[in-house]
Amino acid sequence: MTVVKNVRLFARHHDDEAVDVEFGEGRIQAIRPTAETGGSRLLLPSLGDVHAHLDSNRLGQRFRPHTADGTLHGYIMNDRKNWRNGERSVRDQASYAIAAIVASGGTRIRSHAQIDSDCGLERFVGVRDALADHTDVLDSQIVAFPQAGILRETGVKPLLDEALREGADLVGGLDPVQYDRDPKSHLDIIFELAEKHGKGVDIHLHEGGSAGVFSFEEIAERTRALSMQGKVTISHAFALNTNPEPVVRRLTELLAEAGISLTTVAPQKGCLPQDILREHHVAVGLGEDGQRDYWSPYGDGDLLRRTWQLAFINGFRRDDAIEHCFDIASRGGALVMAGQRPNDNALVEDSEFGLAVGAPADFIVLDADTVTSAIMDCPKDRDVYKGGELVARGGELIGGVR
Repeated sequence: MTVVKNVRLFARHHDDEAVDVEFGEGRIQAIRPTAETGGSRLLLPSLGDVHAHLDSNRLGQRFRPHTADGTLHGYIMNDRKNWRNGERSVRDQASYAIAAIVASGGTRIRSHAQIDSDCGLERFVGVRDALADHTDVLDSQIVAFPQAGILRETGVKPLLDEALREGADLVGGLDPVQYDRDPKSHLDIIFELAEKHGKGVDIHLHEGGSAGVFSFEEIAERTRALSMQGKVTISHAFALNTNPEPVVRRLTELLAEAGISLTTVAPQKGCLPQDILREHHVAVGLGEDGQRDYWSPYGDGDLLRRTWQLAFINGFRRDDAIEHCFDIASRGGALVMAGQRPNDNALVEDSEFGLAVGAPADFIVLDADTVTSAIMDCPKDRDVYKGGELVARGGELIGGVR
């Protein structure tokens, strides 16, 4: 049995009293009042990057000016033109980003990996192998992601099929109305492959307005028809930001009925209606998207800093609202990856995904007065535990980049 002494917990059923946390066999075994005196550190549930693109990041590489033209297709083609010019292999560069994410407090990652007629499965294999190299420090899932569409170029469907045979956990998609311009065929292929392989779905949906509403409805209908509740995620979900509130509430009800989860990357435009989603028990997780890649120079692998961004773009000031952002970044991502929904029983939910007896011993310990101050200050000196093992300290993965 191992003990972390004299800490304060971020958990909905605990007060601010300092405690000792005992853990063993990878889980929290007991939480007891501490006999220690003096200042206590804050213990937080670990974070997750549940919308990553580990195959396109350029963290730690020489800075390059941004060269995309500002359109979605332009971003995609600019990445295709340049991704082979990185200073490391896909596998090594993905490992570099994984080390940064884990050191920031992230013990779970869901990464998309681009699959198209240009790269085939090369990028997918690099990400898959990098994640496999880090199974001791994180839980992971990989999405076979048709970044350049499924129908705009030949041979993509067989590649997605092969990736699902080769270890992909989910099949992705991208803007079926506005990018592939054949939503029925696009979504039919995605759900056909998911059903064939018994895998999940995670669809990028930048579509707003009526196009986004249409795609939401089609995704929800297929999810229900195939009894895939808990296995489908919509990423970005800009339709929830670009439609009137009555429409947003109807779409949220669709999500809840179909058991569909959401991920956000805290974009400058496209805030999700967090209160409405919480009211309907829709799981929402946070991701960082790319990091300093061919799409933008933003992102540094620090998930606590991305949690700050989520609070900032929403304009939150109250502690409870900011703490909810942390909940999205921590328990929310765990719920998304597990295919479960939030519920009103905090003790039950915390025992699976948070800080309670029986929960995985995946947590961060740092110096901060409150959760809000931790998010505002983003202290670099963090002890990160996975399964009760110390895996990172002071912003570095123990053992270094692999």
